Amino acid sequence: MSSEMDSPDRTAAPKEASYEPDDGVLVTQNLTKKFGGLVAVDDLSFAVQEQEILGFIGPNGAGKSTTFNCITGRYPPTEGTVYYRGEDVTGSTAYGMVQKGLARTFQEFRPFDDRTVLGNIQTALIPDQLFSTSGLKGETRAEAIEVCQRVGLGDDMYRMPDELAHAGMLRLELGRAMATRPDVLLVDEPFAGLAEQEIEQISGLLQELRDEGTTLIVVDHNMRGLLELIDRAIVITFGEKIAEGTPEEITNDPLVQEAYLGSEGA
Repeated sequence: MSSEMDSPDRTAAPKEASYEPDDGVLVTQNLTKKFGGLVAVDDLSFAVQEQEILGFIGPNGAGKSTTFNCITGRYPPTEGTVYYRGEDVTGSTAYGMVQKGLARTFQEFRPFDDRTVLGNIQTALIPDQLFSTSGLKGETRAEAIEVCQRVGLGDDMYRMPDELAHAGMLRLELGRAMATRPDVLLVDEPFAGLAEQEIEQISGLLQELRDEGTTLIVVDHNMRGLLELIDRAIVITFGEKIAEGTPEEITNDPLVQEAYLGSEGA
């Protein structure tokens, strides 16, 4: 990483836009998260439009996953506001955000190890009931089977999670999030460790979800795969937004090339 990255020229960054609560289905205003003396997210504002696929781009440690955590209720923001469909949801619980229609996937997998793939999906379909898959209605099981098939786990429904390869675990994590029937889905590293054909399959699924009405925010380090998927990108480094625009605009932005794309050889 260059010395310029160690001491970034923040005067070159674009002036931060100001957003109103109704400027998008999901809006953050001056979002900040500090861990002691570390500023992980720095005064970040952006808006996501209905049925948009927004990409979040930045080096490791840039604050992408922390931003997800602040939006979805895993961490309370230190400062700033999160709006969902015009409502101030800052500091809401993760469960409360799922009930409102916003879900996410995690880089670290967290399935129920005592249940099959199908059982994990069924559990996500019934968040307001006891965590038991016994006695579920036939339509719930049928919906869970459909989700398994959509994410490419149709042949693995009766396997246990620890029997799945890495790609299968990624698909299960995505399936569990889809099973909550979200209006907005935040997807963290969906292409990690996947072969090119698998990336194309997951990209196709995410595009299908968008076409069916879902809004998506996607983080991934596979720049080529991400830029081919998204409508628009936000680039952050050191927790601060440095660029925003279409994939073409982002690729040609000198600040982005210096901070990320050039250093990654994308």
